[in-house]
Amino acid sequence: MDIGLVLQTDPPARLLVERMVRAEAAGFTHGWTFDSVVLWQEPFVIYSQILAQTLRLTVGPMVTNPSTRTWEVTASLFATLNDMFGNRTVCGIGRGDSAMRVAGRRPATLERLSAGMHAIKELAEGREAEVDGTPMQLPWVRPGAELPVWMGAYGPKALDLTGRQADGFILQLADPYLTEWMVKAVRTAAERAGRDPASITVCVAAPAYVTADDSPEALAHAREQCRWFGGMVGNHVADLVSRYGEHSGLVPEALTDYIRDRHGYDYAHHGRSGNPDTAFVPDEIVDRFCLIGPPQAQLAKLRQLRDLGVDQFAVYAMHDAIEATIDAYGAEVIPAL
Repeated sequence: MDIGLVLQTDPPARLLVERMVRAEAAGFTHGWTFDSVVLWQEPFVIYSQILAQTLRLTVGPMVTNPSTRTWEVTASLFATLNDMFGNRTVCGIGRGDSAMRVAGRRPATLERLSAGMHAIKELAEGREAEVDGTPMQLPWVRPGAELPVWMGAYGPKALDLTGRQADGFILQLADPYLTEWMVKAVRTAAERAGRDPASITVCVAAPAYVTADDSPEALAHAREQCRWFGGMVGNHVADLVSRYGEHSGLVPEALTDYIRDRHGYDYAHHGRSGNPDTAFVPDEIVDRFCLIGPPQAQLAKLRQLRDLGVDQFAVYAMHDAIEATIDAYGAEVIPAL
């Protein structure tokens, strides 16, 4: 199982680059960032610095979207980085939550997302694609260029699209029951589309907070540092409930039940510990969706996820122990895996 690190592009960018260098030295294989350029700094500029200061780390957004940049711009960004540093990027992409909503726009439709994924991949790998009705090609892309496209999804239609089209599946929660349900949905869709289900890389992304022990005090602090994640996932779940209904049978109630006490969301606190809009998230959800506790407890859950077909666990490190988590994974988790 690969281990990735996910950070926000908060200033100073220098600190983010240093943490990614630290992560590579600890054995992490992927360096991910948020992509919401109103809330945080532009990630592609920072990727260039990360790639220049590491040797093997693969970088990419978790996740970009098909609307804040035109498709040829996104493709050219990835293709330029790959031309400079080798094929060391991956395009994580979704409909766009914070990036679109804070700009007063709606997330993209799945139809637009599908077309965008196709165009970005084709252009970045040197082939012709149609963008807004115009065929185009990046003539400078050299043979051998590769850009895996991994799609973030929760709902039934998005999971189906992931299985039919994407190179990888990003699931932003670490609950084994829901992971098994959603991975099965993606693989079933892939098989129906005539694809090899095993060819789709599965990446689970969630906060991890390593504690010194499993004392009530240590676990309580870890939960408070990670509770924001249940609120972020709740945004997507709320969309699913509005689209499919609370008891549709199309979305597991194990995912939808916990948002009943959700009352709005302010993106000014998005992805941050201490988010005041996530008080509705119960401890049970934090424990299910995240990895908290000493290294052995985290390893037990990681092995469970690996047995369900997860190829990578990406550590969301938006809390007060970023370096400590990187170091603990490097010393005790990654070697054991």
